[in-house]
Amino acid sequence: MSITNTPTSNDACLSIVHSLMCHRQGGESESFAKRAIESLVKKLKEKKDELDSLITAITTNGAHPSKCVTIQRTLDGRLQVAGRKGFPHVVYARLWRWPDLHKNELKHVKYCQYAFDLKCDSVCVNPYHYERVVSPGIDLSTLTISNSGPLIVKDEFDYDNQQSHSSSESHLQTIQHPPSRPVPPETFSSPALLPPSDGSSSASTSAFSAISAGPSRPVASEISFQPPISNHPAPEYWCSIAYFEMDVQVGETFKVPSTCPVVTVDGYVDPSGGDRFCLGQLSNVHRTENIERARLHIGKGVQLECKGEGDVWVRCLSDHAVFVQSYYLDREAGRAPGDAVHKIYPSAYIKVFDLRQCHRQMQQQAATAQAAAAAQAAAVAGNIPGPGSVGGIAPAISLSAAAGIGVDDLRRLCILRMSFVKGWGPDYPRQSIKETPCWIEIHLHRALQLLDEVLHTMPIADPQPLD
Repeated sequence: MSITNTPTSNDACLSIVHSLMCHRQGGESESFAKRAIESLVKKLKEKKDELDSLITAITTNGAHPSKCVTIQRTLDGRLQVAGRKGFPHVVYARLWRWPDLHKNELKHVKYCQYAFDLKCDSVCVNPYHYERVVSPGIDLSTLTISNSGPLIVKDEFDYDNQQSHSSSESHLQTIQHPPSRPVPPETFSSPALLPPSDGSSSASTSAFSAISAGPSRPVASEISFQPPISNHPAPEYWCSIAYFEMDVQVGETFKVPSTCPVVTVDGYVDPSGGDRFCLGQLSNVHRTENIERARLHIGKGVQLECKGEGDVWVRCLSDHAVFVQSYYLDREAGRAPGDAVHKIYPSAYIKVFDLRQCHRQMQQQAATAQAAAAAQAAAVAGNIPGPGSVGGIAPAISLSAAAGIGVDDLRRLCILRMSFVKGWGPDYPRQSIKETPCWIEIHLHRALQLLDEVLHTMPIADPQPLD
């Protein structure tokens, strides 16, 4: 579109949205992009100078200087569009500049007054007020660039000969975590696995991933100087691992002693336990041929490592990728909890659980649920009349979702799930991990201890009579 045909802030929202849609980079579905742009234009309609700045920046590809384009910062810093949450400056930078961008790759320009990192009440979402910074942990020699279309993520071993398919409207997304660099084999047997000291500690540093993962931090020093979250004695076992085939648990739950901070889950047959959970020894009379074939490819499996008070790292030792559900990785990728599946490639070494972040989340969710329940009770009693409410019923309905957060919702924060060989989600024929042939569920005991403490500190409401 030429400059002469470019709309201004005085034009109708529809015209502005149509113009800005013409400049999107194609990383998101058309419906998501349209809703995100509509939302932004409506918020800026009363700030004509900022809307004009946005139009100028986008339609000229940043060739003309533009001012900050701001929206109100939310409580958690994230923006919700079409049921998905993400950091606002990242959402719009993906739409108009870098479709494969990760949130930790952005650095604001010096003249941006309301950059996300400045923690102002307003956040600048002008994509041309940010620069992309590639993490030093990325080995660019391993990357390939193709203009043939969007990257379709497929299973490492496609034994069913089923085509992977993707739903552009689905919110779940596969996020890839390739190894940041080759890892010497001898490090696999070391009980003290530390991330690389050069800052490339996380395998979540890929520039070619569907959403590449974030920058790395020197974790060892981080753990050394932090006081424990709780004075409660550490649990006897730091985690317990249950193995499933489809939706059926096979064998007994495997408990890992706190004296074994590194445990291997593999496809071999040693029954002695200790620091190895061998899935090859487990029998299942209902096992199908597909499950049997998938089990053959578990191989060396994965290594789980507990660091510090309860952080967890994973190393993929198998020749095939593993797929992980991790609220920590979701947050690092700027996604809402449970909004993504993380594909961890062979030799990748990546942090999948952060105890302090989990503790903060459980405290926040518990407090939110408690406050919502109290407000809901007051609303039902008619103590919070509002416009359009009848005896407080309308406010009660709006609070019901927050008040409905229960123990099971909080317990999920303390659990990791991991599928061997086969993925799930919109990029695969399987929509749930319970449809994958072989997977494990890891319960983290220190996190569960902390959750128990949080639940005990919450006052219990007086029971209401049943009549």
